[in-house]
Amino acid sequence: MLLNLFLVNIFIMLCSWILVTYNKRAGLVDVSWSFSIALNVIVAAWVVEDAPVLVRVFLGLASSIWFLRLSWHLLRRYANETKEDTRYANMRRTLGEYQHLGFLAFFIFQAGLVLLFSYPMLELLSIPAQQWNGWTVPAVALAATIMLVALIGETTADQQLYRFKLDPHNQGKTMDRGLWKYSRHPNYFFEWLHWFAYPILGLAAGLYGLWVYPILMWLFLYYITGIPFSEQQALAHRGDNYKDYQRRTSMFIPWQPKK
Repeated sequence: MLLNLFLVNIFIMLCSWILVTYNKRAGLVDVSWSFSIALNVIVAAWVVEDAPVLVRVFLGLASSIWFLRLSWHLLRRYANETKEDTRYANMRRTLGEYQHLGFLAFFIFQAGLVLLFSYPMLELLSIPAQQWNGWTVPAVALAATIMLVALIGETTADQQLYRFKLDPHNQGKTMDRGLWKYSRHPNYFFEWLHWFAYPILGLAAGLYGLWVYPILMWLFLYYITGIPFSEQQALAHRGDNYKDYQRRTSMFIPWQPKK
């Protein structure tokens, strides 16, 4: 199963890389990454019959909805952009004449990351029904609640920012309304919150290793791919306006803003 899914992931990434080779907009990799995770979960929930039906239905629906919504949001943002995302534009300049091979390696690496972040769902789906204990129904209910709160929160944050950016009068301004009044990155916060659903569900099956995923996602968002780059770009484009926003607003966890 893992090998077959990995090969499917590579195929999707190779198709994306071919398209990016022509349009010079590598941000498509983010769309492909999220869509591939959704596809992995849907296939596994359908094919693997080890876990209880309740767990299979929950993961097959909830996780696929989560990642399909994310891929749709990223695709919508990608379609509205006329220039390549700064992250990938910088990468393209750094790679120079080797950019095609460099991006090929990068896209294939993303196929591996897809499998890494699909693993919690795939592992839960592979646990035999007899290994799940009497806490399965409460664990599914709690995981579903977390997933729903995270889905509503991230969808709301993404939509608020999307509408803000569509208004030309907001050019050069900082979004500090709605959920963005309480956190500079509410979308990342709810993305992180969503990853708690899987280790909580795993408790009902005696699976404790999945707690590494909220930690891993926090490290990615807080130190690597999320917040550092977003803050750097915001400061570069909005300067003192964003510095004032930084002073008033919690960076990650939503909190009452300072006056």
